[in-house]
Amino acid sequence: MLLSIVIPCFNEEDTLPETISRIEAVLKKIDSYSFELIFVDDGSKDKTKQILVEKCKVNKKIKIVSFSRNFGHQFALDAGITNAAGDAIIIMDADLQDPPEVIPKMIEKWVEGFDVVYAVRSKREGESWFKKCTAYSFYRIQRFLSDIEIPADTGDFRLISRRIADLLVSLPEKDKFFRGLIPWLGFKQASITYDRHERFAGTTKYTLSQMTKLGMSGLLSFSIKPLTFFTTIGATISLLSFIGIIHTLWAKFFTDALVDGWTTLMITILFIGGVQLIAVGVLGEYLGRVFAEVKDRPKYIIDEKIGF
Repeated sequence: MLLSIVIPCFNEEDTLPETISRIEAVLKKIDSYSFELIFVDDGSKDKTKQILVEKCKVNKKIKIVSFSRNFGHQFALDAGITNAAGDAIIIMDADLQDPPEVIPKMIEKWVEGFDVVYAVRSKREGESWFKKCTAYSFYRIQRFLSDIEIPADTGDFRLISRRIADLLVSLPEKDKFFRGLIPWLGFKQASITYDRHERFAGTTKYTLSQMTKLGMSGLLSFSIKPLTFFTTIGATISLLSFIGIIHTLWAKFFTDALVDGWTTLMITILFIGGVQLIAVGVLGEYLGRVFAEVKDRPKYIIDEKIGF
């Protein structure tokens, strides 16, 4: 049986030699399967592609999908899964924060009959307090807002069966959030725990804006609760406004008090205006995703494929 390992890469020249070496060391201990290593070069500006090409000449198990430019991590995963031929596919990053030594445990669960084996992080070494806090909060907010249950404290590091991969590839949507799509598909899913390590070298390629974009994609792709939330807020404000109108009319016709009311008026205007702008922003996020889908452009453009 063939197992595929999909590894997106973006400017990973400092980590790739060690990543490949450790993966090869793990695979040598698993002689019951054949393997292919599919590296997706997501428009790297350094020597990432050059290193991969040299490794490909030595190790025929290595295959390369090279993008014409940087399209993003989720699109790189999509390309890797699409081009993988294995009976099962293992997804991992190239920075060695997700240790290859966990792969045998994933395979054991797959052999037991699970279609998805995702890795839950018990520790997150080498990450800032801000990163840990935002990641913790995101998974809990996602679980509260989403219509499906997305496992907390997990990334893209997981194993998926052939039928899961085929279903993912067949989905027509462009903006795929795999951490949500895979639980959405269902089937038998299991988890293993592991300690997430510090990056072997270099710096993270996920900026704050990219993490925010990924988080928004995850939240908006699987829930309309942000829209219903603002519907509730709007109804509440309308009720309070109606009460305020009645109070104002009562004060005008039945009392002699002359109330300035400037502060109350400004607070009301600013509050309602802020809520409206946020609501319009949420609508814009949904509309922007619809706009991207209906344009029907290719999700990514492949410059070349090597080793296939």
